[in-house]
Formats: sequence, structure tokens, C-alpha cells
Amino acid sequence: MELKKEDIQTLRVKSRATSQVTFDADYNVPDVKPDIGRMIQNKGEVEVEEVRLNDGHAFVRGSLNVDLLYVGEEEGRVYSLSAKLPVEETLNLEGIVSGDKMCLKWEIEDLSLHLIHSRKLNIKAVVTFYAVVDELAGIRLPVAVDDETVSVKKKPMKLLSLAVHKKDTLRKKEEIVLSSNKPNVAELLWHTAEVRGLDLRPEEDRVKAKGELYVFVLYTGDDEGRTHQWLEYSVPFSGEVECPGCTADMIPNMEAAVISQSVEVKPDSDGEERLLIADMVLEVDMKLYREEEHEVVLDVYTPLRQCIPKGKTEALESLLIRNFSKCRLSDRIEMKETRGKILQICHSQGQVKVDKTRIVEGGVQVDGIVQLKILYIVGNDDMPFYSMETMIPFTQTVEAGGITEQSVYYLHADLEQLATSMVDSDEIEIRATVSLNLLVMSCQETMVIDKVEEQPLDEEKVRAMPGITVYVVKPEDSLWDIAKKFYTTVEEISTVNELKDGEISVGQPLLLIKKVEQ
Repeated sequence: MELKKEDIQTLRVKSRATSQVTFDADYNVPDVKPDIGRMIQNKGEVEVEEVRLNDGHAFVRGSLNVDLLYVGEEEGRVYSLSAKLPVEETLNLEGIVSGDKMCLKWEIEDLSLHLIHSRKLNIKAVVTFYAVVDELAGIRLPVAVDDETVSVKKKPMKLLSLAVHKKDTLRKKEEIVLSSNKPNVAELLWHTAEVRGLDLRPEEDRVKAKGELYVFVLYTGDDEGRTHQWLEYSVPFSGEVECPGCTADMIPNMEAAVISQSVEVKPDSDGEERLLIADMVLEVDMKLYREEEHEVVLDVYTPLRQCIPKGKTEALESLLIRNFSKCRLSDRIEMKETRGKILQICHSQGQVKVDKTRIVEGGVQVDGIVQLKILYIVGNDDMPFYSMETMIPFTQTVEAGGITEQSVYYLHADLEQLATSMVDSDEIEIRATVSLNLLVMSCQETMVIDKVEEQPLDEEKVRAMPGITVYVVKPEDSLWDIAKKFYTTVEEISTVNELKDGEISVGQPLLLIKKVEQ
């Protein structure tokens, strides 16, 4: 007996690993930099230079790059310095071989800088690496048999089949011209660049991206007195990456991460240092699914011979729901330290960190925080720059009707909007919007038949059964199951009992006539 089959593709986790790298290093201030009087703000980023996969493990080489904005001890001016701490880590990934593709993410936790003395710092940090190796698996679904004497039990299923799985990079380069009331750049002291409100959408053979690039720059002007200048720009951007085979109606599961960002000063057409070039590279991980309808054969039988289905249980995924939720946050922070009255907020930046997700009735509960850094100036002419760090916790339930513990879900959280304003000289108001994009798949454990073995009927068992039986329908019964159990056919039962559209009800008596010849 031959089975007609249709193919679907699914992505399975072949191996995963998590590894933490702890840093506790002393760093000497370079001779060209003045002594540190007071630290203002720090930042860190991981730069991965090499990833190498071998049998059973992955080798990662790179660095933790730490920047510090500080006040000089003698002159009382603002300076910056950079430290590069090497990283070499091996992650154990059972079952992987050279040639597999790995998705590597990382997170910097507990970055802290402590001043030992004016020429030496202690840097502490924990970097967590998350590695996942996926593999593409094909499932062949039986949808029909080539023997008309065989009855089949089918179930219509709308299943997800992976159509596209690829990674690509999207590079955005924006040119910012200093306004006419700003002096030329003598020295670039500090910068941040971040993407907010990123939207990724599939189209024909491409994925389009749009969002806003927020750039902050603090620099020393070339004017008399070498004044400190700062500026903040919000630049809308759009771009696209090639994605052959992609269509607009596919179900996307995509995310993007900043893998590098920089801001450089370039001369304008007059040769003056008035152009800022913001360069950012996003790595886009694209998984796109096609929703397909299949009539899957669950069982086969014939009253003429014994049919034994052979196969294995597979997890078949179907779309349950896609939901986009926004969590709006607001808080007021009182400045308790006596540094002087706040005159102006220069810049604020934030990052969403999801601590925990769990399935609750009707949705997924998300618990997390928005981590914030705020740079501001106070009424102190000698050195007005100060910085504070704070966090706002949030809890949001993203609705997903029908979700169960067996469901598979993917959650992407991003900071969409952030605004900070002064309530008065001692209090700051913070408003933020966190976007939560949820994709939920129903996972059905289904016996997928690979082949059907045929054997002669057990004649003794068949002879022992009565030729005519009255059977009372039970709650779990279907006509197909009854026909198989009593060696008859659905058509025969329907004809003998004059059933309309093959419908039966619990407690209904059915007259069954055995079809097998004695």
C-alpha cells in the first residue's frame, strides 16, 4: 500500500548553551589622559571578532569595550577614555558539527567601574552568552492512499511550514550637520546611538525595516574657552534586506540586534569639522512561515485484511495568534543627592530587559524593567555634568486566547518611546513605551504515518464476532472508529441505519453488519 505525501519544513533546536564570562580587571589611565577626579557615566558593548564551530563546541573570541566619561582632577574639564578587555570563551554544544549555523546573543550585566585612585580603575562586569544551533527538519505528511478498498481517517490541519530562514545585516549611515549656532568640533567626548520603534515587515523577496535612530553627542567646541557642547538628533530611517522566497502574507518571526555602532566627525565642504556620521549595523534574524492546509491521514483500515500503520510522533505547529501590545510607563524620580539644582536634562537612554515570562489564563505575562541612564547638568559652573541610573519595573499580560502550557511562543520586547522632562529642579518625570510582539503556535503531538504494513486477518478473532450487532454510541465514538472495530464500513453503517450526513449522537443504537466473508 503506497501513501501519497506532502512535505512541510520545521525548525528544531539541535543544541543550546549558556555561558557567563566574569570580568574583574584593573585598568591604568593612559599617560595622554589627565587624572580622574569624578566619574560621570560609563557604557559597554561586546564586540565579537570570531566564532568558530567544531564538533561539540563553539569558540568565541572578541572583547568587552568599556567607555568612561569623567571629570579631570585638576582642570575640572570633561574627558573620556576607552578600555578593551579581551574575551575568549568556549561553549559546549552537544551534537553540533563544523558547518552548523549558530545564533549567538549576549547581554552585559552588572557593569561597574570603581576608582582605585586617580590613575587606576577597577572594572567589573558579567557578560552572558546565549548560543542556539537550529536544524531544518522535513516532515512528510500522509494525505492519501492508493488503494480504494482501504478506508482512511483524515484530519484537516492548517500547519506552519518554515519557508525562509536566514540572517543578514542592515547598515544605516546618517549624516548630521551641526546647526549654525554650534561651534566646530574640536574633540568628540561621548556619543550614543540607538534604534527605537523598529518595525520589520516581509514583502516580495525582501524584508523592509523602518524606525528612528537616536543620536546623542557631547563634544568640546573649538570656540574661545573650549566650551562643552551637546546635541541630540532623532533621524527616521528605512531600509531593506534581500530575502528570496519571502512574500507579504508569510507569518514572520523576526528580530534585529545592534552589532556595531559608531559616530565620527568629518569636515564639511569648507573643511570645518561640522559633520557627524552615525553608522549603525543591525543583524536581522529572519524566520518566515507559510500557513498551509493539509488533510492528514491519521489511520487506515479495511475489513478485508489487517493494516498496521508505522510511523513516529511529530510536533506539528499551527498559528494560534499574533498580538502586538504596548506597555506605557510613567514615573517620577526625586534627586536626593545634594549636587545642586537640576538646570537641564542633556540626554536619556533606555534598555528593556525581560526578567520572566509565563503562560497565564488567556495570555502571556511579561515581567521586566526599563533600565535608564540620564545625563543632566546642575547649577555648578565649575563642572555641571552629572549622571544617574534608575529603572522602572513593568508587568504586562499580552492577550493570547486559547494558549496552553503545550503552546510554543516567541516574545520580542523593544523600547519604542522614551521621554524625560523636569518637573522642578529636584524631580524628573519619565515616560516610556515598551512594545511587546507575541507569536504563539499551537503544538500538536501527532502520530505521522510513514508506511502501512498489511497482514492477513486474524480469522479466529473475526469468526468469534457476531455477524450482526446492536451498538450504543459512546461519547468518544466516531463512525470511522466504530466501523474499524466491527469490521464494516462507514458507508455500510450509514446505509443500514439511514443516517443523514453520517451524524451520530451519544446513546444512539446502531445496527452493525460484519462485512468480512466467513
